[in-house]
Amino acid sequence: MKRKLDLMRGALCVVCIFFAGLTRADVVVVVGAKNPLSSLSKEQASDLFLGKSTSFPGGGTATPLDLPESNPAREEFYSKATGKSAAQAKSYWAKLSFTGKGTPPKEASSSADIKKQVAENSGLIGYIEKSAVDASVKVLVTVQ
Repeated sequence: MKRKLDLMRGALCVVCIFFAGLTRADVVVVVGAKNPLSSLSKEQASDLFLGKSTSFPGGGTATPLDLPESNPAREEFYSKATGKSAAQAKSYWAKLSFTGKGTPPKEASSSADIKKQVAENSGLIGYIEKSAVDASVKVLVTVQ
């Protein structure tokens, strides 16, 4: 009986892991629709969000915006764009902040907040779920 119960639990875990993988959404890096930039490489996005660059290609200061730590798109973005987990990126920024070598991206409250802010300020850049894109933003790169 115990063995049968253990097998059922194991099967349930496999099913949960499978469906968790299916629910991951595509994440896109966005700027306001009026921003003159038309594209960005994943490496350039990584450099902006890790503070290795503070300017858009072609000029202009770029200020990145993060989603909240609780948003799954944040983990998706950092793991796929930077090769770091969101926790590793937070630790990276803590070290830079402590030594006075950088300031982490400001945290927006949601994808809707990022869309609103980048639409109003051409110097801001953020990432959101692809499903949240509308005419107020321009997609620069899909993070895959």
